[in-house]
Parts: sequence; C-alpha cells; structure tokens
Amino acid sequence: MLDRIAGFFRLIGQTIGRQVRLFSAWAFWPFLAAHGWYQRRSWMIRLPIIAFVALFVVLYGYFFWQTQVWSNFNTALVDQYRLSERKVPAGQELSVAEGASAGPAKTCQRSAIVDVAADLTDFNVDQNAWISSMLLYKMGFFGIDWDHTPFLDNKASFQRGINQAVRRTSAELVDTLGRVRGTSGINNDLQRARGNLQFDEHSWYFGLNPFGPKTPTPSFYRTAIGDLRKFNTDLAACNAIFDGRADNLMQFIDRIANDLGSTSDMLAERSEHHNRGWFDTRADDRFWFAYGQLYAYHAILSAAQADFSQVVRERNLGAIWGGTTRQFQAALRIQPAIISNGREDGWIMPSHLATMGFYILRVRSNLVEIRSILDR
Repeated sequence: MLDRIAGFFRLIGQTIGRQVRLFSAWAFWPFLAAHGWYQRRSWMIRLPIIAFVALFVVLYGYFFWQTQVWSNFNTALVDQYRLSERKVPAGQELSVAEGASAGPAKTCQRSAIVDVAADLTDFNVDQNAWISSMLLYKMGFFGIDWDHTPFLDNKASFQRGINQAVRRTSAELVDTLGRVRGTSGINNDLQRARGNLQFDEHSWYFGLNPFGPKTPTPSFYRTAIGDLRKFNTDLAACNAIFDGRADNLMQFIDRIANDLGSTSDMLAERSEHHNRGWFDTRADDRFWFAYGQLYAYHAILSAAQADFSQVVRERNLGAIWGGTTRQFQAALRIQPAIISNGREDGWIMPSHLATMGFYILRVRSNLVEIRSILDR
C-alpha cells in the first residue's frame, strides 16, 4: 500500500519535472538561437546589439524599481496636517490670535481639502513615477497588458485609485465648493485643475491615436497641482471663495458614497465570477485600485471635517465622523503580500476582494448616515 502511494507521488514529481523542462526549453530556445546567430556576426553588428541590450536592461531595472518602491507611502498621512488644531472653517477670516498677521491685510483659512488633493497628486507624479504612462508599462509583458498579469501592476492600480478620488474631489470643488451656490462664477484655477486631472492616464511622449508627439500625463497633473495651490493661496488672501454650507457638504458626501458604491460593485463582480484564488491575475489591480481610493478618501474626508468644522459641530457629526475614520484606518491595515480572490467560504485561499468590499460598504454606510443627518 505504501509502495503504491510512494509511486503515485513519484509519478507526480516526474510529470511536474517533465513539464518544467519542456517549458524551460520553450522559453529559452529563442535566446539560445539568438546567441548562436550573434556569435557569427561581426563587431559592427555586435556593438549596436550590446548597446540596445544594455539600454533595455537599464530601462527595465528602472521600471522594476519604480513599480516596487512606494516612496512616502503612509497610511497615517492625515496626521501630518494637524487638522485638529484648526478652529476656523475654510474660507473664513482668521483673527490675529488665530494666526493672521497684524495689519490691514485680511487672512482667511486655507482649504484642507485642496491641500490634500494637491499633495496626493504630488505623491503620484513627483514623489513617485506615474506608472501608467511609462513606456514599458504601455508595452506590457510580451504584448500582454500588465493589468492582466499578477505582477508589476499593483502600484499603477493604487495610483489610479488615488487619482479617481482626486478627480471626483476636483469636480466638486469646481461645481459647488469653490463658488457660491446659484452663481455662474467658476474659479478659473479650480476649472483648470479639474481639466488637467481629467486628462488620459496613459499618455506618453508619443502616441498612435492620434499619431504624433504628445504631452505626457504627469505634465498635466503637475500643472493641476500648481492650479490647486494657486487657489489656496488666493483663498488665504481672502480673494477666493470656499462655500462651506451644509448642503454643499451633503452633496460632496453623496458623490463620494456613490463613487465607493461603484468600486464595491466592481469588487463584488470580480469576487463572485472569477474566484480562482491566487490564480486570478486581475484580482490584484482591483484590490489596489480600491485601496488607493480609500487611501485618498480617508485624507480628503478628514480634511472635509476641518473645512466644514462649523457644520460638523452644529449637526453633532463628530461621533459618526470619528467612526468613519476608524473604518478607513481598519481597511488601510489590510496589506497582503499576494492578493487572493478565493471563495468566501474557502479554507485554503482567502478572499481579499470580499474583505476589502466589506470595509468599503462599512465606510459607505457611515457616509450615507452622515448624509441623512445633513438632509434633516
């Protein structure tokens, strides 16, 4: 009996070994053939090939480094803003005791939402390379889109999740927060920032459709950073408007809740219909896109609590807002090394997408309750 069991496992080992040898032969045959061809060429042909291979190695080394190193990634990002020390809502005039300089010039409170949106974009394109528009990312893995592979796409998805949240925030700044409701006067800096942040996420210096040179994506996002900071400079000088009314906050919360609801649906669809455990190659980019959204919205909503501090106090939203913050923090503690999209009742491979979806729904439930309170 034991001999038959041992023979069975030997057969499995031999089969796996044979398949590995066949795969190795298939994978390395082109390189061996190229080596033979290369050995028969003159140095006039060899030198350009060496230069090309060296450039290829350097580019892929840089690409690998940029995709694996997440500079200044910090789930406690909110702490650096010291929002609890702000006593005046955004756009309202500061007294001398609250930080304004003495003299005839007025000073108003900056918008924490705008600061956070600018800093998140700076994190994406200045503190890190914007992965989605890099040439090697666009080329894919032997023609396969990196998003369809289980590696080197997590940071790109995370950045796009952050960008999705910043785009939504920039739209709300233009439509409601950065102007008085019912007026047609749109702030030009916020309008330009929204337009630049809506630019295609995948543009490189050259494109095929349309054919010709292009301005790469990071250049547009860097311009948006300048526009956002310009608005806040004007706001601090009391030359711009931040309309911190309860109905504006309600609409802002509503838009964010809808955005998170769409992401929850995306995770649910993937979890229900493609639950192949560790072998689902799209699970990782779905997970890290959602994680990037939560990372950004955690900071943006914390900033909104400071910008709308008067509304939060008047409507007694402090407790539920604190609960929402804790839900964000709990979700951001989930950082698995390998993303698994297994069955929810599975016992070998966990379901990270279902777990992330659960936390998103908890956050969204709190946001819906905040909106309900504001609507009373």
